[in-house]
Amino acid sequence: MRFLLREIRCRCMRVFEGARLLGVPSKACKNSALAAEGAAPQGLKAASFVDTSGTAGSRALSKRGHICQSTLVIASLGVLSAAALAQAPPPRPERPSDKTPTYRVDVKLVSVSVTVTDDHGAPVSTLKKEDFEVREDGIEQKLAVFDRESAMPLSIVLAIDASLSTAKDLKLELDAARAFARSVLRPQDALALYQFSEIVEDLVPFTSDLRLIDRGISRVQVGAATALYDAIFLGSQSLMRRQGRKVLVVITDGGDTMSRVDYHGALREAQQADALVYSIIMVPIQASAGRNTGGEHALIQMSEDTGGRHYYADTPQEIDRAFRGISDELRTQYVLGYYPRQRLSGSDFRRIQVKVTPPADTGLPLPLHSRYRTGYYTSKAE
Repeated sequence: MRFLLREIRCRCMRVFEGARLLGVPSKACKNSALAAEGAAPQGLKAASFVDTSGTAGSRALSKRGHICQSTLVIASLGVLSAAALAQAPPPRPERPSDKTPTYRVDVKLVSVSVTVTDDHGAPVSTLKKEDFEVREDGIEQKLAVFDRESAMPLSIVLAIDASLSTAKDLKLELDAARAFARSVLRPQDALALYQFSEIVEDLVPFTSDLRLIDRGISRVQVGAATALYDAIFLGSQSLMRRQGRKVLVVITDGGDTMSRVDYHGALREAQQADALVYSIIMVPIQASAGRNTGGEHALIQMSEDTGGRHYYADTPQEIDRAFRGISDELRTQYVLGYYPRQRLSGSDFRRIQVKVTPPADTGLPLPLHSRYRTGYYTSKAE
């Protein structure tokens, strides 16, 4: 392109040289526009033009200079336009996908932790994928994930009732909690410690450091009232951000006296966090007039609905047995995962059913019993 521009300039210079031989000054091209309008160009006088036609000749020569300059400009623009067209990339042909909108469907994997036991309550850990059948709202689902949860990381919230009604058994509870942490935690697991009375306190954030957990347990102090449902709600919230298996263990006498959250709010938060609720219900006196049987039954129901379990304990040995039972279950559970098929129900709660049907020749002591969460919510509470 530079070569073409140089060639154009050379040809125009030849024209200017020809005009100069006829008596046109070299400055005439710079002022040709004024000369073409009949006005005297700057720095030149019309009388200086040498031509037999007089004034008309002067104007003609001026116009010739103007034409030369215009020719140069037009030619230059033509070359530049041609070069630009040559260098511009060819237009990209339209493809059907350019005009077709793309829609993304976010289908969440639903995970279900299942505990299988025999008639004596002993865990059964030898089942296979084909031994399970999962339904959601009555529709059979195809299993996309099957695993034994013993290999998955575990997040535990241990919530200890420090209200006045449990004061005399508090030392036993704390000793059992220390033993539980030592027996269940592995390097990939984590435990958070809560205490609740009239308020809920997060004493130790999630950690696998047993020294931090021991120091946190030593800081538990007796309070007055019992905010049980608040503790379950807040513990579930902290579990919602965790990955892997999620468990909430509550040691309490079952009575709630001053929570801001009610039973249904606490249960929904636990279900949305996919948390298993294990309840250790302290009953120091079986026939105590002050015993909150309504609170006990509510806690039992919550444990069943989330796939956990409840234990009654009124001696140090029973507290230890309860913690050992929880630890054993967490090591022998199964995890089933599926992507939900078409949903016909308009409710935001989806009900889950799990059926265990091993072949008769497996040698397992039938019948088998399974525990799992009863369902899940598709939307968060307002």
